Amino acid sequence: MPPSSSTTSARSSRRPRRRRPQGKPQQQPKRSLFDEVGVTAVDPAPFADLGLPARLVRALADNGMVEAFPIQAATIPDALTGRDVLGRGQTGSGKTLAFGLPLLAMQQGSARPLHPRSLVLVPTRELATQVTDSLKPLAKALGLYVREVVGGTSFNRQVDTLRRGVDVLVATPGRLADHVRQGTCVLSEVERTALDEADQMADMGFLPQVRELLDLVPADGQRLLFSATLDGDVDKLVDRYMTDPVVHSLAPPAASVDSMEHHQFLVSATDKQDVLARIAAREGRTIMFVRTKHHADRMAKKLRAAGVPAGALHGGKAQNARTRILDEFRSGATTTLVATNVAARGIHVDDVSLVVHVEPPADPKDYLHRAGRTARAGATGTVVTLVTDDQREAFRTMAAQAGVKAKTTAVRPEDAELARVTGAREPSGVSLVAPKQRETPRGRGANPRSAKRPDEPTRRRRPSERGHDDGRRGQASSGRGARRGNRGGARQA
Repeated sequence: MPPSSSTTSARSSRRPRRRRPQGKPQQQPKRSLFDEVGVTAVDPAPFADLGLPARLVRALADNGMVEAFPIQAATIPDALTGRDVLGRGQTGSGKTLAFGLPLLAMQQGSARPLHPRSLVLVPTRELATQVTDSLKPLAKALGLYVREVVGGTSFNRQVDTLRRGVDVLVATPGRLADHVRQGTCVLSEVERTALDEADQMADMGFLPQVRELLDLVPADGQRLLFSATLDGDVDKLVDRYMTDPVVHSLAPPAASVDSMEHHQFLVSATDKQDVLARIAAREGRTIMFVRTKHHADRMAKKLRAAGVPAGALHGGKAQNARTRILDEFRSGATTTLVATNVAARGIHVDDVSLVVHVEPPADPKDYLHRAGRTARAGATGTVVTLVTDDQREAFRTMAAQAGVKAKTTAVRPEDAELARVTGAREPSGVSLVAPKQRETPRGRGANPRSAKRPDEPTRRRRPSERGHDDGRRGQASSGRGARRGNRGGARQA
């Protein structure tokens, strides 16, 4: 007998009994190759014992380098056998020569025009320049050519360089992708590829371009990859492009540098600028890290107004400006560098004794790499983070993730502890005017898309963006025509 309508209604209105959710076993995070091998214990060793060509060993000695750092002693012998090598070493540990020397030592013959034989991919222009400058004198001893291809500089000049033949090409992904698209660089004859600071390229969004470029490199070539971590996309690169790599991990990703002091200075918002000015007025080289390029420019301007020779470095500046600012900092013409994360990795300047986080970084990796600008190659250094009341909890969490134990001190501008830790002193108060330099973000012959945002991945512009650009180009053309007309009139006069 069918149930009555009332019974049906009662049953249908009754809530279905919920099942207690079954607890799913939590998946353990995938262990990276670095975690599996643990920390490699390698002592320094003479370059002559690593299997390098005699001419290269003599060139190293001529440049004052006789003994290899541990990361070099660990990875170079394996790289010279042709094996893929995956390496991790703390900042300032000598990774550039760890991959650079095998690239030079194994080069056979000269490169054809537009066809480099070895490729080094790096995330920033400054790091590309540093790698190139490190390898050039050593390559010269072997009759090899090392050149860089980066944004913000003349595209046509780079084409001329590539046409002459480049044995080892150091490049940022965005600009190299532009050359590949235009047929001015062909990667089909690349025998060895090195990726430096691979995790930073992942953070900056370069990994899709890196994959596109690596897909154009012969699959049977050698790969050398150096990275602080193997999380996310970097691990995918290892799985996809490396074959049975030899793994050397010489430092965990935590703050393990014993020669570094870490301090947390609790400051009020009203005292913060005065505290920064006093710290910047100290003797010695100081790098102050901020979050945005506008903040870097503003702070450098305020410090110069207080009498502190300071310069701002960030990705929004033209390449010639960035090179000049770094040169002034290295020479001592400016003693304080206010920078964004563009200077957080790979930039080596001797004798930086203090790093200041003007704002606590959100990412523990940013903290560690910024801190790594000091205490390099056995030197000592101090790392200071300015923390306001509302930032204390965030800093505590980030420091724990970074493995940092920072001494906490509440400071005011005139406090003796501030002066003891940082060498802070009263700035002169005599305003310094920054010299006006000719800075051309879009120089003649430069690739305009790459020159505008040289350290970021290139992207396809929307029609509206192209229209705005066309309008600006039309205005610029009118201006140039008017100027040419004026010059013509002046000559006639």
